[in-house]
Amino acid sequence: MASQQHGDDSYESGVEEICSSLSSRSFDLISGDKVKSLLLRRSETALDDLESFRESWSRMPLDGYMADGGRYRRRRHATLSAPPASADYRVEPHQPHYQGLDYNNLNGGVARHYEPFEEQSLRGATMDSLLTLGCDIFGRLAPYSGWHIEAHQFRIEVNGEEVGLPTPEGVHRDGVTFVLMAMIGRSNATGGESTVFNLDKQPVEKFSLTDVLDVALVNDERVYHGVTPIEQIDPALPASRDVLVITYRHKP
Repeated sequence: MASQQHGDDSYESGVEEICSSLSSRSFDLISGDKVKSLLLRRSETALDDLESFRESWSRMPLDGYMADGGRYRRRRHATLSAPPASADYRVEPHQPHYQGLDYNNLNGGVARHYEPFEEQSLRGATMDSLLTLGCDIFGRLAPYSGWHIEAHQFRIEVNGEEVGLPTPEGVHRDGVTFVLMAMIGRSNATGGESTVFNLDKQPVEKFSLTDVLDVALVNDERVYHGVTPIEQIDPALPASRDVLVITYRHKP
């Protein structure tokens, strides 16, 4: 359940600014510093567990559903919901993740049963803050819609044996309404450049999430997105890229 909001007007104005940009462009980029400042305006305890939250990415199991046979992705998953125009979200019973082949021609078409988030990460201050931020932004853009929310922890690893593909399905949409992508950390990694495409799959903007809590928001009904492979900076050391993805889908 979302923590009680007690932020000031600057939080509200910050959210409104993001809504305006996302509405006009169908995507928005927010620097990690700006995200942290915004979250702390809402609650002074918003990021109290940020370091332990980030550290939880080091304890993830391999994604066992990679149709390309890859062993370069680790993953956890959670399902939540929220009522219309409200950040009063709730954690739903753990359930599989499903995408149709229309949206994921590599790994779609099957129910994928991933390990759940660790409880302290899912219910901690940082996750609460990011979930609430998404509810606040997307709830303004679609105030009459309740949300089916799914959260995904991703780690892409490169050790010189495989190519590390953040989006192995290629340029895609997730089959949801809105997507929030937050950088959690990079280690010895280069690449991982994101591109937003219009519905004709023409590139609109390229960017890289590099700093902690750099956030990209996309209207999944209006744009496609994709991420280039990551590579090692020092070939003698493993590389990794950790990202949190939270999707919000209209709930009837």
